[in-house]
Amino acid sequence: MSDSLSTPETPRPAPGDHHPGESVRPTRAKGEPRFPDGPRADPAGSHFERRIRSFQPRRSRVTAGQADALQRLWAKWGLDIDGHHVDLAALFGNDGPVVLEIGFGMGEATAQMAAADPETNILAVDVHTPGQGNLLNLADRTGLKNVRVANGDAIILLREMLPPDSLDGLRVYFPDPWPKKRHHKRRLIQTEFLDLAATRLRPGALVHCATDWEPYAEQMLEVLAAHPGFANTRADGGFSPRPAFRPLTRFEGQGLDKGHVVNDLLFRRVQHEGRRDH
Repeated sequence: MSDSLSTPETPRPAPGDHHPGESVRPTRAKGEPRFPDGPRADPAGSHFERRIRSFQPRRSRVTAGQADALQRLWAKWGLDIDGHHVDLAALFGNDGPVVLEIGFGMGEATAQMAAADPETNILAVDVHTPGQGNLLNLADRTGLKNVRVANGDAIILLREMLPPDSLDGLRVYFPDPWPKKRHHKRRLIQTEFLDLAATRLRPGALVHCATDWEPYAEQMLEVLAAHPGFANTRADGGFSPRPAFRPLTRFEGQGLDKGHVVNDLLFRRVQHEGRRDH
């Protein structure tokens, strides 16, 4: 269904009519791409089998600055998750280590981590268009060269597009907790997901999860501890303190102010003798 809010006859705003921070109202004709040079609405299309998704695509207003970043920078720093093999060295322009971040919100924490560790490449995946534009804008404004923004389903990226042992880390910060019991099957951190992720993570790669939903934190700890491909970095087998490299986000700070408990989990990818991981 089109999300156009106007007819083709509606006059288009002149390029100078928008100011930074203003929301951009779609005025395109029916069927016209939202961002002709930006991320595609459904990059994988119907080529892949239907399955329960762990995310909900979110439509919200895009500011003029975000829209401009999507139009200018997507061809350079964006990746549509369409099922085609991706060469990470070509994507980043170097052979540095690559960390996959699934779900980055508005991208502030991602940009901070990229700036603090410029030798590590971050492939950041999300389906939230304003967040994609915001992260591209932050990377452009601060001169970051080690961030790429991927649009679409991270499962397809892992399963279809990345080769074995291609990742040096995995970050999943504050994923949707799907609190209702009937929705628990939609949670990302499950055994099946870890089976897939293990094939793409090099031995020694760090898996870092964080959540402010305690029941989900307990589930994460349970499934990670039970998986033979991962080992807890905590000798006591429990949660980890927030490491210095993970910034405190505004969302997290608001939760802490409300008394929420945030749990971090840090696990290493291990190689088991006699186990086929590819």
